[in-house]
Amino acid sequence: MEAEHLRECMKQILKESRYQHVLGVEEVAVDLAIIYGCDSLKASIAGILHDCAKPLTDDELLAECRKYHIPISEYESKSIYLLHAKVGAAFAQDKYGIQDEDILNAITYHTTGRPNMSLLEKIIFTADYIEPNRKPLPRIEEIRLAAYDNHIDLAILMILENTLNYLKSIDAVIDQRTIETYKYYIKT
Repeated sequence: MEAEHLRECMKQILKESRYQHVLGVEEVAVDLAIIYGCDSLKASIAGILHDCAKPLTDDELLAECRKYHIPISEYESKSIYLLHAKVGAAFAQDKYGIQDEDILNAITYHTTGRPNMSLLEKIIFTADYIEPNRKPLPRIEEIRLAAYDNHIDLAILMILENTLNYLKSIDAVIDQRTIETYKYYIKT
């Protein structure tokens, strides 16, 4: 499916602020794809679609998980918003005709990451965090510099450290996959 058509679809379903975020993720994803030698069209599509299930309520996310037979982890059942990534991948395939497994995985893991991510998965995970419309975050400029300076694994590690520190500071439930991803990238 053509990127312009997908952008138009997202413009119809997302709030303006979320749509601007999506455009920012797409822009950064394409930049990073060029830097790292990844397919920039795949990066564009994954960037555009990564939050396509974000408008859904918790109840709607749970209903879509049942519809698509998407397993829900113990952590996801306590933090329903995490399911927008898995449901988004299902929507990308079912509603937008995306069959590329790498794009679908990049959407699925854009929130938690996972150990040994593909290059496209790393790009979408990072772009989602560092896109220019994001509110200021700790070490954001340092993370952007690492990502744009050919150190994407270091950027991922810093993003995971920030995420874990934030979740601990608000006493939130931490998804096991995020912890596994952190343990993996601290060793690389």
